Amino acid sequence: MKLKKTVLTGFAAIIGASALIGSNIASAQSKWPTKPISLIVPFAAGGPTDSVARLIAIPMGKTLGETVVVENVPGAGGTIASAKVARAAPDGYTIYLHHMGMATAQALYDKLPYDPLKDFDYIGQVVDVPMLLLGRKNFPPNNFKELEAYIKANGNKISMANAGPGAVSQLCGLLFQSRLGVRLTNIPYKGTGPALTDLMGGQVDLLCDQTTQTIGVVKDNRVKVYGTTTPKRLSALPNVPTLDQEGLKGFEVKVWHGLYTPKGVPAPILAKLNAALKVALNDPDVKKRLDDSNIDIVSMDKVTPSGLKNHLESEINKWGPVIRKANIPD
Repeated sequence: MKLKKTVLTGFAAIIGASALIGSNIASAQSKWPTKPISLIVPFAAGGPTDSVARLIAIPMGKTLGETVVVENVPGAGGTIASAKVARAAPDGYTIYLHHMGMATAQALYDKLPYDPLKDFDYIGQVVDVPMLLLGRKNFPPNNFKELEAYIKANGNKISMANAGPGAVSQLCGLLFQSRLGVRLTNIPYKGTGPALTDLMGGQVDLLCDQTTQTIGVVKDNRVKVYGTTTPKRLSALPNVPTLDQEGLKGFEVKVWHGLYTPKGVPAPILAKLNAALKVALNDPDVKKRLDDSNIDIVSMDKVTPSGLKNHLESEINKWGPVIRKANIPD
């Protein structure tokens, strides 16, 4: 009887300790956050992704009751930052804003120090940045139909600029060439800034680039525009057709952004982060500043963990074959 009583007492102590640990964990999660949160950006300060991060950081911090500090970790197309986040503690104090490079990295790099689908949890999609298909001002084709015919007649005599291996401008250009069944002369630059400068100077023929830096030169009539890469026409350029409308059915390239955490963050904390993100994207000042930059906030049904996960999987399946076929770096 004494042994039985001792065993029962031991079990009771274990159960009591387990309950106490569970209670402490629940209490910690309910009080979270209690210190600043680091928002990692995989590119240098001043770029489009960094700008989005700094816009949402302040209202997210206000909702959460702690400061959200943007930390820039540039290098290797975002893989350095992604690996850093994948190894971070899953406590909600490290969050990560990355664009579509999260979906293309697996096909671009032979060995990644992380798995985009297995090493992260999802907070939600954030914004999309549309793109435009542009030509130099004195390029003979005046519309998409003329461009299509001109490309098929001249092939690799036509040059298409991009921002370097794996850049969205390169992927957009390669997808465009793939859909037309042609191969142009692809010219890599160290960024879309110098590529756009040479396009305006007439040194290259074509470029696919984000609206954040091209709307102005289009409106100033310094380049030709043949179409948008979005499903619908842009409000800023209502007279410019989509490439889908021009016959490239389903053609869509947007520099989408998602917000992630390391894998294993407790569900209550993920829910708080998601709620804070939604508040930030509904902030009138954030909306106006994004709209002024021609950046689109995604619909709220996409600002969810499942929305981001499903989109990431879809984009990996979309871009993998394009990248492997083109044998990037090109």
